[in-house]
Amino acid sequence: MVADAEVDPPMNRRGPTAFAIAVLAVGLLLAGAWGVPGVRASATAPVTGSVSGPTVVATHASESYTVNGSGGPAIASNGTRVGNLTAFLSVTAANLTGVQVTPAESPIGPNESVHATLVLGPSAEVVSIGVMISSVYQKQNQTINLTYTVNVVTPYVVAATLVAGASSTVLSFPVEVDLDGSAVGTVTVPTLTPGQSYNLSFNYPTLGLSPGEHTFSISLASEHGLVTFANGGIVYSSTFYVTGPAPNDTLWYVAGTVAFFGVLFIFMTRVAARRRGASRK
Repeated sequence: MVADAEVDPPMNRRGPTAFAIAVLAVGLLLAGAWGVPGVRASATAPVTGSVSGPTVVATHASESYTVNGSGGPAIASNGTRVGNLTAFLSVTAANLTGVQVTPAESPIGPNESVHATLVLGPSAEVVSIGVMISSVYQKQNQTINLTYTVNVVTPYVVAATLVAGASSTVLSFPVEVDLDGSAVGTVTVPTLTPGQSYNLSFNYPTLGLSPGEHTFSISLASEHGLVTFANGGIVYSSTFYVTGPAPNDTLWYVAGTVAFFGVLFIFMTRVAARRRGASRK
């Protein structure tokens, strides 16, 4: 005799399996939704940016500046670039003759920087570089505005004539310019053929030097006599004198005026007293 055995109906055996498949399918759908880039694109940081480059430049100069930008909707929370970062550049000044910045608009690449060129005109003035950084993804847009101030000044100019020797060609080389014993810049001398001369010129922009004597100097010692200055020497120096600020004589003017009116008042008082004394007689 065989004992009765409890056997689950076929439907009951398939029930848990179908439920598990349904749960797995829902899970996969949710995982797919979480993987959509639009959901990940929420920014974890606002738009940021910066401008770097020289703040004191010479008239008629051409200088390089770096614009950096990051953040906003264009950068996903995991740091992935999902949108567009763009820099818009402009300049303002009292006299814009000959002044321009390029490019006026540029995408900010993966290295998050833009290299711009500022060309200056003949006027000594303050020039402002305006930068707007825009971060855009789909319908989201965030911007930041930056201002970078550049002082344009009339520079000190150092000029000298170099002469190559008659024996051989001299390849291009740098020349260091010193001011009071400290390096302030370099000038690249092009390749010189035998006997060729070259007019070296260096502009030194500054907001001011201290009163007294100052000396620019250039040495050609590293060229071992292959190049000299026009006078045959290998060292050139130029000394100039900077006067101090004009004295402020306002205090002395005021003191002199007060003293003058004081003396005038005493004089008139004494004259009046004498007249009163004479009238009594």
